Amino acid sequence: MKRLIALVVLLAGGPMMAVAQSHDWEPDLTKQQTYTPHRASSTDPLGANADARRVAPGETYTVLDTDGPGTISHIWFTIADNEPFHLKRIVLRIYWDGETSPSVEAPIGDFFGLGLGEYYNWESELLSVGSDKGMNSFFPMPYAHHAKITVTNEGKTPIFSLYYNVDYRTYSHSLPSGTLYFHAQYRQAQPNRGWTTDFENNGTPSFNNKPNLDGKDNYVWMEAKGHGQFAGVTMSVVQNQDYWWGEGDDMFFIDGEDKPSIVGTGTEDYFLGAWDFGGHPFSYRLYGAPVVGDEKAGSRSSVYRFHLDQPIPFSKSFKATIEHGTANGRSDNFYSVAYWYQAEPHEAFPPLPPVDQRIPELQPVGGPGSNPGPLPPAPAAN
Repeated sequence: MKRLIALVVLLAGGPMMAVAQSHDWEPDLTKQQTYTPHRASSTDPLGANADARRVAPGETYTVLDTDGPGTISHIWFTIADNEPFHLKRIVLRIYWDGETSPSVEAPIGDFFGLGLGEYYNWESELLSVGSDKGMNSFFPMPYAHHAKITVTNEGKTPIFSLYYNVDYRTYSHSLPSGTLYFHAQYRQAQPNRGWTTDFENNGTPSFNNKPNLDGKDNYVWMEAKGHGQFAGVTMSVVQNQDYWWGEGDDMFFIDGEDKPSIVGTGTEDYFLGAWDFGGHPFSYRLYGAPVVGDEKAGSRSSVYRFHLDQPIPFSKSFKATIEHGTANGRSDNFYSVAYWYQAEPHEAFPPLPPVDQRIPELQPVGGPGSNPGPLPPAPAAN
C-alpha cells in the first residue's frame, strides 16, 4: 500500500517511516488518519443542480487556490464543449507555493493521456479516463505553502460546462524535509524532422543500420535542472509515413551526460509491449497502448509508461528522450506529457505551441505514403 512513496520522497534522505506517516498515496485504513480532508468542486453554490462553470474564450478559471501544507490526492474533470479538439485548446496549469512559472502546463487532454485531442477510455494506476469523458488523476501532489490550479480556454467558443472535483488534504504539521513536488510538461513535434525519406520499410539497410549513440535530434520528452526523479510519460503519435513508426530507442541523460546511461531497444519495448503491439490496444497498471493504429500514414496511436517500480533519480539535471524511427529517420507527429518529481525551484518550461499548431494534422513530409490530406477516422480504442 506504500508503493508510491518513492515517487515523492526517494531523495529526501529522511527515514522511510517518517515519510510514510504523512505522504502515503493510499492511507492505511487500519490507522486513524489525522489530516483534514477537503474538496474544491464546481458544485452549485446555491445548493441546486447547476454544478458546472462556463469559461469564455480567453478566460482563465481558477479551480483551486488554497494554503498548505497539504497534498492533492485526486483530480477529476469532465467537459461539455462543442469546439473540435477542445482537449487541445484548453490548458491546465498548476502552481506550487506562490511560484509564477507553472510546475504543470499541458493541454488538458494531453495531461490525461488524450494526446490525439479525442476522447477514449483507458485505465492506469495514476491516470484514467472513464465512461463517459471522465478524466482522472491520482498523482500525489504535495505542497508546503500554497497550491493553485487553473484552466484556460484558448479556443474560440465557450466551455459551456466545466465540471470538476479536486480532493486534497491539509496537515497540522510541515511536510517532511526534502519532499519533492509534482511536475508535468507538454512537448510536441508536428512533425519530427527525419533525416531521410528514402526507405521502403524498416529493414531498408541504409535506414536500419544508421547508428545513433549520442541521441542527437531525438524527440525530447522533458528536461529539468535540480534534483528529483522521472515518473513516466504519455505519448500520442500521428503517422505521416507508412510502415511501423516505433523503431526508436528511449534514451535518458542523467546529470549532464554526453551519452545516455539508459538506452532501450525500441519504442514498443519501452512501453512494455512487443512486436508492434500486435496491432491491438491494451491498458495495464503501469504501461499500455490504448490506441493502436495500422502501419500506414494517417494512423494514430497512444502509449504510456509509469516508472513506479523504479523512478529514475537525478541529482543535477535530467533529459528524457526517444528516437523517432531508427536513428531519427522518420517524420511522424509526436505529442507527449512527461511526469516527474523534483525540488523547487524548477527551470521554466519552453513556451506552449500556439493553439492552432497543437491541433493534430497530417504533414507533407515525403516518403512512403506521405499525403497532406485530412486525418482519417480514429481507430477504435481499448
